[in-house]
Amino acid sequence: QVQLVESGGGLVQAGGSLRLSCDASGSVFMIEDMSWYRQSPGKQRDLVASITSGGSTNYADSVKGRFTISRDIRTNTLSLQMNSLKPEDTGDYYCNADTRAPGTSLHYDYWGQGTQVTVSS
Repeated sequence: QVQLVESGGGLVQAGGSLRLSCDASGSVFMIEDMSWYRQSPGKQRDLVASITSGGSTNYADSVKGRFTISRDIRTNTLSLQMNSLKPEDTGDYYCNADTRAPGTSLHYDYWGQGTQVTVSS
C-alpha cells in the first residue's frame, strides 16, 4: 500500500506561480514512475507531467516550458512547479504513483485525493 497526499493548491491570478507537493508513504520502495494529472471541470483526467525513477521527465504540450516536475527520492516527495499559470490550468491536480510488486511484473496505480488549483483571469 502506498499513500499519497497532495498539497499546495489554491487561487492565483493568471501569470502567477504555484508549487504542488505530493508526499508518499507506506511501501514507497515499490514506486517506479510518478506523475501529475489534471482534471478540469467537465473533462477527463489528463496527464500533465511524469518522471521516472531515473529522473526522465515528460510533459503535456500545454505545459512545456511553464511547469517543472521533480522528485526527491530521499524524502519521497513529488513536486510540480507551475509558472506563468493560465486560466485553462484550472482544475483538480492528482498525484499518481505507478508501483510494481518486487520480483514481479505486476503494476498498480495509486492516487492522491487531489488538490484544487484555480487560475483567475
